[in-house]
Amino acid sequence: MHKIIAIDGHSSTGKSSLSKQISKQLGFIHIDTGAMYRAITLFAMRHGFLENGEVDKMGLIEKLDEIDIKFDYNAATEKNEIILNGENVEKEIRTMEVSNNVSPIAKIDEVRTLLVKIQRALAQEDGIVMDGRDIGTVVFPDAPVKIFLTASAHVRAQRRYDELKAKGVDVTLEEVTANVNARDKMDSERANSPLKKAEDAVEVNNDDLNAEETVEAVLKIIKEKLG
Repeated sequence: MHKIIAIDGHSSTGKSSLSKQISKQLGFIHIDTGAMYRAITLFAMRHGFLENGEVDKMGLIEKLDEIDIKFDYNAATEKNEIILNGENVEKEIRTMEVSNNVSPIAKIDEVRTLLVKIQRALAQEDGIVMDGRDIGTVVFPDAPVKIFLTASAHVRAQRRYDELKAKGVDVTLEEVTANVNARDKMDSERANSPLKKAEDAVEVNNDDLNAEETVEAVLKIIKEKLG
């Protein structure tokens, strides 16, 4: 088994930022699987398969073979940015509109099957940090390091709200809280690959940890596991 670090957890726990910092410090490649589900959500919205919260499931499934998802390293931002059918959509996938629609797309079996296949292909190189909802349970159940990152819903909502406001997004704390709670419910209750802690994952609650302290705590676990 390659050196794969699987980081799972609830939405808005800071998984992607954590994974980016971990990969940078270890010299590993970071793959944000949440961005992949967001990219397919954006594709569905652009092609009329997702309107008013209703998904044209069969219409989207029929078009899945037309979706090409890759990552391209941006030296300026020092991160892998997502490319959807040749277009960098890193900014477009981070909107509240995409956030509000990603969970119903992510529970479609055919979407998950496609992305798990892509994720496993991306991890052929040694030294991968992959974050998502089912990395340690489904994508890489034999990963030598599994982290389950969690925090209370109100703390996660406040962090997400602060992040969006800093980017100039017009949103209320109530809207963000509702989005966090709705995503938790959908992620944990879906039939295919529900969000859950792998039995051998180490749980890290970062309610009372800032970003740097979270990185420090997780790096300590990784070094203990990998030697």
